[in-house]
This record gives sequence, C-alpha cells and structure tokens, in this order.
Amino acid sequence: MNLPLVVGVDGSEPSLRAVDWAADEAALRRVPLRIVYASLWERYEGPALAPEVGSVSGRVTAEDILAAASLRALRHHAELSVTTADMLEEPEQALVRESRDASAVVVGTRGRSGLADLLLGSVSLTVAGQADCPVVVIRGNHSNRAVGGGRNHIVVGVADGPTAAVRFAYEEAKRRGVPLEAVRAWRCPVHETVDHPLLTGGPERLYEERAAEELDAALIDAPVEVRLRRRTVEGPAHRALLAASRDAGLLVVGRRRPGHLGPHLGRVAHMVLHHSGCPVVVVPEPE
Repeated sequence: MNLPLVVGVDGSEPSLRAVDWAADEAALRRVPLRIVYASLWERYEGPALAPEVGSVSGRVTAEDILAAASLRALRHHAELSVTTADMLEEPEQALVRESRDASAVVVGTRGRSGLADLLLGSVSLTVAGQADCPVVVIRGNHSNRAVGGGRNHIVVGVADGPTAAVRFAYEEAKRRGVPLEAVRAWRCPVHETVDHPLLTGGPERLYEERAAEELDAALIDAPVEVRLRRRTVEGPAHRALLAASRDAGLLVVGRRRPGHLGPHLGRVAHMVLHHSGCPVVVVPEPE
C-alpha cells in the first residue's frame, strides 16, 4: 500500500519550499502527494504570503493557496499524483491526524507569523512531537530540493541499538544513492579526568572506545549497499549533530514514545529542529 506523502501549506514561502521538497520526495518514493491547508479562518490578507499566491480580488482563499501549491509541485514533477484538502480546523490537529495514514509529513519551519527563520513555528514543533509517522521539517540555508544542490549525504544520530531512525536513514540513503554518516556522541564525566591524573587520556579513550562499540552494535544490520561512515564525537549529542548538519542534505533523529506522558520531543530533537543547517526528519520509535 502506497501511503501518500503529506505536506502542510499556509501560503507562505517557507510552506511552498516544503512543497518543493515534498514533491521531490514523493517522486523518489513513487507515492502520491497530498497537500493540506488547515485554518480556522476562511481567507487571509497580508504581506507574508508568497508572491505567487494571489487572486483577482486581492483576498486570498484556501482554494488559491492549494492551487498555487499544486502548480508548484507539478512544475517539478508533472507525472506526480497530487491531491489537496482544505480543512476548517487548527493545522496542528489536522496534520497529526493526517500522519496516521501517511508515509511522512513535511512542514516548513514557520508560517506567516513573520518570526525569524531561526525560530521554529509552533505548528512544526507540535507535529514533529506528536505525529505517528516521520516528520520532515524544511530548514537551513540550502536548496529547497530533496535531491541535488551539492549537499546530498545524510546524517543520522545514533542512540542505543538499531532504531527506527537508523532504519529510516538506511532507506533514504539507498533511495537517493548517497552516503550515510552515523554519528554517536560520547562524554567523559569530569570527575574521572580530575581524579585520575596518572591516567591522562585513559578515561577518555575508554569512553570513546565504548561509544565506537555501541555505534557498531547499532549499525549491525546496515544494508551492504549503503555507503556508511561511522563517527564518534566527544561532547553533547545536539552539538555534534548541529555541526554535522552544516554540510548535509538531511539530518535524521529519533523520537521516543513514552507511556503516560504521551509523545514528546527530547532535548536533542528539540535543539536540532530549532538550529539545524539542513532539513530534519524526526522519526517516532515503536512503542
């Protein structure tokens, strides 16, 4: 069953950049593209709309926004199957519900709020934290295409053992035919470096070696066709991944599914969503 790839739009330029990326991804996956506009307001008037979204009356409606998004997707991939949906509800609720029957959900960093692009919009943050499928947040000062642009390799943050995020990264690397860089961060407790002056460098080496072993264990089922690069980095995980994102085409991280607290983003996912130099995929782990 080819589940559609869903992209949320609101008429802003960041959301249309998300459409460009989503159209490329849907074509790579050979799945339909579903463009969703959700708002409690019937129309919008304001300068934050993308230049190509407009109407004769000057009052932009959901139909205008969806038509512009569809044309933009088909401009790149004329053969793509594209459907649209206009929903009179909050976009967070609509996209989280759409995620139940989607292969992935794609959103922009922010909408028509006018906030700096460095900040992540509340819609993107909520959907990334609650969706049932992988969520791609399009950010970074790069080409808004899923392929090409010179920064093609994929980076995945590796936690404990083989994870859904790692498996997702394998598939994306195979689909694109690009290298996959697996990053595992490690840290040496301060008291160990201070309390053992005769073992200078010793404790650090032990933690680095352990991290390398854990990385190998997490990648034990890596497909032979994936060009895999293993890298251990000393320091906080979010800093290691942010540094790796600067010349990457895609950054993949996992999201735990805790019990009574419900789905939420961990510190690492939260930080990279706000500051990554490339698009970020948040992959929910199985319960």
